[in-house]
Amino acid sequence: MDSCVFCAVIAGEEPAVWVEREEHAVAFAPLAGPALAPGHTLVVPVEHTADLLSAGPTALAATTALVQRVARAMKGALGATGTVVLQASGADAGQSVLHLHLHVVPCWPDDATTHWPERRSAHVVDGDPHALLAEMFE
Repeated sequence: MDSCVFCAVIAGEEPAVWVEREEHAVAFAPLAGPALAPGHTLVVPVEHTADLLSAGPTALAATTALVQRVARAMKGALGATGTVVLQASGADAGQSVLHLHLHVVPCWPDDATTHWPERRSAHVVDGDPHALLAEMFE
């Protein structure tokens, strides 16, 4: 995809600080703005896919497997005692680049930060939301 910055990075058309490059997924440092923590890494499928909802099984499996390896590397190389994986699909979720990507953020006891939402959604669903979800699988 010509206008996708992550596709340009994967093609070597944009610079990146690489952590790992594999056949179906890659990992690199965030491109813009400050990292959430030392070692904060983006994991992206090589195949262009807009978000979690449109990802094919190969891209999704390769990406999540690389997320796990990056998290293990954060523990081994950086001494991280935990990791947070952040992913947004769609503008209303805060997705800013329309290419599936997961943020892997290392955590330590002295962080004094959390990456969990501070507020609950105010949206109201008509009916039992989990029953409605279960119906989609019937």
